[in-house]
Amino acid sequence: MIDEAFEQALRELHTIRDILRWGTSQFNEAGLFYGHGTDNAWDEALALTLHALHLSHDSGTEILDSRLTHSEKQSILALFRRRIIDRIPVPYLTQEAWFAGLPFYVDERVIVPRSPIAELIENGFSPWADSMPVRRVLDLCTGSGCIAIACAMAFPDAYVDGVELCNDALAVAQLNVAKYDCDEHVSILQSDLFDAVRDERYDIIVSNPPYVARTEMDELPHEYQHEPEKALHASDEGIAIAIKILQQAGQHLTDEGFMVVEVGNSQWALQERFPEVPFLWLEFERGGEGVFLMTAQELKQYHDIFAKESTDAR
Repeated sequence: MIDEAFEQALRELHTIRDILRWGTSQFNEAGLFYGHGTDNAWDEALALTLHALHLSHDSGTEILDSRLTHSEKQSILALFRRRIIDRIPVPYLTQEAWFAGLPFYVDERVIVPRSPIAELIENGFSPWADSMPVRRVLDLCTGSGCIAIACAMAFPDAYVDGVELCNDALAVAQLNVAKYDCDEHVSILQSDLFDAVRDERYDIIVSNPPYVARTEMDELPHEYQHEPEKALHASDEGIAIAIKILQQAGQHLTDEGFMVVEVGNSQWALQERFPEVPFLWLEFERGGEGVFLMTAQELKQYHDIFAKESTDAR
């Protein structure tokens, strides 16, 4: 049935507007999940169409009534088909994801950037960074390198280390460093958290580590199965890696420094584990939750509490 629908579309659709309307209807009918940069069928159809036609994201509405060639329709419909049949997230189909207003190369070696931390970076981590010079930034579990590179853009006088354990992700991060020609300001290092930067101290530590609990992993929509599990899942109700970061981060921050960590839906587990710790849970204008901020002084104050915990990071 779906093949017949695509053959009919190839014959009868003529303009970009036609194919966008049709694709939106097909995506809605298929019950796709939108959680990788868009939240609706129209935007997904538009992203795939612009990619297939080699058009920029800021193309005006005047293009909507442009007629498509047969081969152009084939290219667009092939992407639509993969999105519907295989449930592949749009950024993997286009090999591009936007983060903090910047486009990054992505493929299935890394998770798709979507952290609300982007909003903090765009705002220069205000107000917490307003009164201090930011010279060194550390991005733990850098993945595609998007946080590290965005931080380098936000703080042009800073040097940023992005650390990552996975070789595949390191390769993608290096591609993005090359894309932005920022190797003089960003280093991508293979490291299990702080192992490769044992003697370094930073003004800001940022991390979007794996934090999805096993029960939540089993309930994720099919789209997330295309992302590397080791970049999503953490043991101990999703907080194992966050606990390791809390145990070690204090010795790597300057006296006036602070740390920002995302734990998503595992926020409740972290709060239950450390009820005496006053985590500052941040709010975002564009939505998102499960991100906390702690200062260097707070990490030192509660170090003994964190140090008592033993956990299997994966």
